[in-house]
Amino acid sequence: MPDQADRPAPPAFSEHGAAALPAVTVDAYNAELKTPDGFLGDRASSRAFRALLEEWRKKLRAVDDEDPLGKAPTDEIGRRQLDRLLADGNPDVAGLVHGVVEEFAQSLAIVVKRLLKLKDWEGTERIVVGGGMRGSRVGELAIGRTAMLLKGEEIAIDLQPIRHDPDEAGMIGAVQLAPPWIFKGHDALLAVDIGGSNIRAGLVRPHLKKAPDLSAACLWDSEIWPHREERPAREAAIDRLGGMLVELVRKAEKRGLTLAPFIGVGCPGRIEADGGIAKGAQNLPGNWESSRFNLPDRLREAVPEIDGQPVVVVMHNDAVVQGLSEVPWMQDVAHWGVLTIGTGLGNARFTNREG
Repeated sequence: MPDQADRPAPPAFSEHGAAALPAVTVDAYNAELKTPDGFLGDRASSRAFRALLEEWRKKLRAVDDEDPLGKAPTDEIGRRQLDRLLADGNPDVAGLVHGVVEEFAQSLAIVVKRLLKLKDWEGTERIVVGGGMRGSRVGELAIGRTAMLLKGEEIAIDLQPIRHDPDEAGMIGAVQLAPPWIFKGHDALLAVDIGGSNIRAGLVRPHLKKAPDLSAACLWDSEIWPHREERPAREAAIDRLGGMLVELVRKAEKRGLTLAPFIGVGCPGRIEADGGIAKGAQNLPGNWESSRFNLPDRLREAVPEIDGQPVVVVMHNDAVVQGLSEVPWMQDVAHWGVLTIGTGLGNARFTNREG
């Protein structure tokens, strides 16, 4: 792995999917951990958690014809509901949830160990865990149990939940895609977080006067579209996203916010320098990996300029962008990473840049 002194300096605006960003070098992302049975990451996703829950419910019904969770389909039992059952349910229900958390944590520990064996992940000191699973007590317990399993095997890694709400981190991290000078004279920027279940767009305020290191950056307003429920075609999805951005621009103007002419985008997959998506977008609506499709270009068509200035769009992998929200709190380590547990399992590894 090259020394920081040998790493290229980031340009005024980073390329899409760039390794050199203003605050960090992206050493690796979107690692695919293959096994003879498929991708290892598939065992540590939100879908894997639900599959474990369904498996345990079937086992219990086979024994006494009674399901502690009643007749509701597993897909309709949300993590918030599991949180309530864990806190207030009877011992059988709590035991069921704890059993699922334990098995899921064991799978997640295996994923972490495999990642740490990759060359690009050597020397990783800390991993933050985000994604939808992070946004619940059940998810936090799974992360904590995974950390204990790793420590029990004397694996020196600090594993902790991501600081921001995972629904917001994927947009707040977009401030780290932009060069610092773009925030001068501007109150906010547009950010997009594209996931396998939801598409989010928001207005992020960097609050540089409060904290020059961007630790005070926050989401001012946002819109969410659970596209997985509607199963739209790709073009319909892009039109909907464009409309969300236009509405956010309108809201900012109405409230007197000065927007930077910049849109930061997090999207699943391997992001090419020209804004194409090479692979990894299979959970998105339609074919986003087509050579004839370019998401940054389509977003510029929806919002061509802001306050008379042409809009710049910078796109990176969604796990990368979510991880970037942690940059201000990672200054005590040199090498760190992120895991995002959502529809799939995202990952990225960073090295802090000097200065």
